[in-house]
Amino acid sequence: MLKIKSYERVNSIAEAYELNQKKSACVLGGMVWLKMGNRNISTAIDLSGLGLDTVQELEDEFVIGCMTTLHDLETNAALNEFTGGAVRESLRHIVGVQFRNCATVGGSIFGRYGFSDVLTMFLAMDTWVDMYQAGRIPLTEFVTQKKDRDILQSVIVKKTPLKVTYLSQRNSETDFPVLTCAASLIGDMPRTVIGARPGRAMIVEDSEGILKGFGEMTKKQKPQAAQDFARYAAEHVPVGSNMRASEDYRKLLTQVLTRRAWETVGGMKK
Repeated sequence: MLKIKSYERVNSIAEAYELNQKKSACVLGGMVWLKMGNRNISTAIDLSGLGLDTVQELEDEFVIGCMTTLHDLETNAALNEFTGGAVRESLRHIVGVQFRNCATVGGSIFGRYGFSDVLTMFLAMDTWVDMYQAGRIPLTEFVTQKKDRDILQSVIVKKTPLKVTYLSQRNSETDFPVLTCAASLIGDMPRTVIGARPGRAMIVEDSEGILKGFGEMTKKQKPQAAQDFARYAAEHVPVGSNMRASEDYRKLLTQVLTRRAWETVGGMKK
């Protein structure tokens, strides 16, 4: 059971940060995951009055407030045009619209949950997080850090030229994913992200350079590169077993989804 001693709807991030320095305090997101745990919270900190629930499109980036709901991301025309619908695809399977109208991007990213479709998708883009104390940090760096008492204000997606696709495997439509996969060309740099391993999403380092120059490969070369890298990913991505799938099944999914993802990216025109 979740027990809250006091509730504060703050008037500034500075106030929220000060209150959050107590270990028993907690910043509230959409409350869809937090409420399922057993925890005593001395001070629940609500950021909903700070106007951090919008998606701003600037000339060179999207600035997504931490209280923006997943459904707002799912239906944002500009963000989905930029990603070719990949953002919508990464969100549409998460429980249902009512749930996605509550869950927030800030809670999803700051939580660094192992089952997170959101984390997998944003790692596949040129994404940064804007922290109150630490400032802007690349998401690739933030995801490996230990949780602290800082506050995530917004998520920034740079408008670096992008080709990206998102795939996931689920046992049922609205269940947690068995495995997630995102493949992207950020500029000319290939990036592959595997999540729900069932651990936290990770970038697959292409140490053998299999995908190097993928954007310039011929139509005949791309499928072979996708197949070769899929085998490499299955061998190098650590996966495990849980109630949804075995380690062996996840290894197989890693290879299949990685191949499909890169074949999709290879067929994109823009």
